[in-house]
Parts: sequence; C-alpha cells; structure tokens
Amino acid sequence: MLTGLPITSIEHVGSTAIPGLPAKPILEIDIIVPRGIVAPATEALISAGYTHCGNLGVTDREAPKAPDERPARNVYLCVAGTLHVRNHLAVRGALLANPTLWNRYGAVKQQLAIEPGLVIHRYIAGKSAVLQDILAVSDLTDEEKTEIYELNTRK
Repeated sequence: MLTGLPITSIEHVGSTAIPGLPAKPILEIDIIVPRGIVAPATEALISAGYTHCGNLGVTDREAPKAPDERPARNVYLCVAGTLHVRNHLAVRGALLANPTLWNRYGAVKQQLAIEPGLVIHRYIAGKSAVLQDILAVSDLTDEEKTEIYELNTRK
C-alpha cells in the first residue's frame, strides 16, 4: 500500500516492542518518512481502507486508523527526526538496555492498570515520572525532555 514511497523505517514501538513488559495488546507502529511524504503516505493508507484521524495533537504526525483490528494496532506516519519519533525510539532503547528501568516501568504500568475508572490522560500522566527517568539516559536535550513531560501531563 505504500509501494513506491520512500520510507525511512518502520518501527515497532511502545510496550509491546519490549519483550516481557506488561502491555495492552495493541501494537504501536511508527512509519517514519521524509517530511514531504506524510501527505502521500496518508492518502495511500486511506486508499487502502484506513480512516483519516488527523494528527491527534502531535505535530509532524498522522494517525490513520486501521480498517480492522487484526492485530489491534495504532499506526502513525511520522516525519523522520522529529521529537515524537526520537521519544519513541529513546524509550524503547532505554527499556531494552536497562533492566532496572524495565522493572520500574513495568511495575508502574501494572499499578496503573488496576486503578478503577482510570482514563487515558491519567494513565499517561501516571507514567510520566518514570518516563522522565527513562528519558534521562537518552540523548534528548533538556528542552525536549521538558516538552515531552508537558505533553504527557496535560489534560
């Protein structure tokens, strides 16, 4: 469906990309493309049955919804090199490399999962402190880490 378009990479990110980490059974896939390719790639996915959902508040990203739930997945078309992409890759890399952070993040996710009536923005905010510790070992700048923190804690 994206045949003929330049794709920088396709990355499995999110908790399901980390072996053994507690995770919702939903794949997170970043299709990373050069800046000028997001619109044609979005159109190609729409032509293949995906629904256009916009960027869901994240600059330089589109979040088309898959036409089916097999497997359950969130697909994102992302501009290469942007903070969104670098954040996903930094978190994945740190969790794969650091068992202490892996254990801590897993424990936080499990604790949040049992909270009654938990809504998504509270779930994201609840993970924010450990995510900041995860990002502390990344090559993101302090300004980028602050921006990610603010995105994760907004309501």
